Amino acid sequence: MREKILAIIEKNSRIDIKDLAVLLGESEISIANEIAEMEKERIICGYHTLINWDNTSDEKVVALIEVKVTPQRGMGFDKIAERIYQYNEVDAVYLMSGAFDFTVFIEGRTMRQVAQFVSDKLSPMESVLSTATHFVLKKYKDHGTVLAGETPDERMLITP
Repeated sequence: MREKILAIIEKNSRIDIKDLAVLLGESEISIANEIAEMEKERIICGYHTLINWDNTSDEKVVALIEVKVTPQRGMGFDKIAERIYQYNEVDAVYLMSGAFDFTVFIEGRTMRQVAQFVSDKLSPMESVLSTATHFVLKKYKDHGTVLAGETPDERMLITP
């Protein structure tokens, strides 16, 4: 039942418990208890709203930063990641395989603000060997949701 609940609320966290119970053929109490237990176990870590900021008057700059590090003895990747994600500007930190160690997503008002974060806070960290910053120019799809405008259906309508 957990996997079914998670699959549904991952797509629509606003679904009413009553509707979720009907969909899954379970009681509202059992669904509510299961969700509460998953929150307690940190399986469910939060509920977020996906906003297409391009459709607002707010200007935001999103950057993906590749970070190469040298882990110190007794301070593995987890400790370095913790130091990075403590900054308010950081939205996400992922340990990666491949050419670099971490992917860091940050958000700022301007490219200058993002660059300042990298040069003043991230790059000077003792374990950081190098960074490469990539700015997001346009989001087409985010968290499984298409953000780009609808493409018009160019098929001809044929009626009987």
